[in-house]
Amino acid sequence: MSKVTEIAFTGYPITNVKRARAFYEGLFGLKQSMSFGGDDEAHAWIEYDVGPHTLALVKVGEQWKPSSDGPAAALEVSDFDGVVATLRDAGVPFTVDVQDYPSCKMVVVKDPDGNGICIHHRKPKA
Repeated sequence: MSKVTEIAFTGYPITNVKRARAFYEGLFGLKQSMSFGGDDEAHAWIEYDVGPHTLALVKVGEQWKPSSDGPAAALEVSDFDGVVATLRDAGVPFTVDVQDYPSCKMVVVKDPDGNGICIHHRKPKA
């Protein structure tokens, strides 16, 4: 039997490429590593390398639609308070406000298509 060796990518379905890119690139500073399909085409795929992982924005139509009910990736950030302030200033909707745990801080926001995405910051181990 084959075994899983890694997660190849985390995909987020989108409906508007320009709007999604403005959100992910503009608010989080992500840099595109690969793409195909254009901003106005029916199908598009945009990848961002995040450490050794890949976040993919995917526009494929009715077979994969955005939803706030699905899984959410957690983006690790170095300046949690700064990112939270930037998101609030941009009017991004929060579905889970700041949670402060012994090991981390996190919030969950909605992207422009309503997908949930977690903003996370690990605290140093004591």
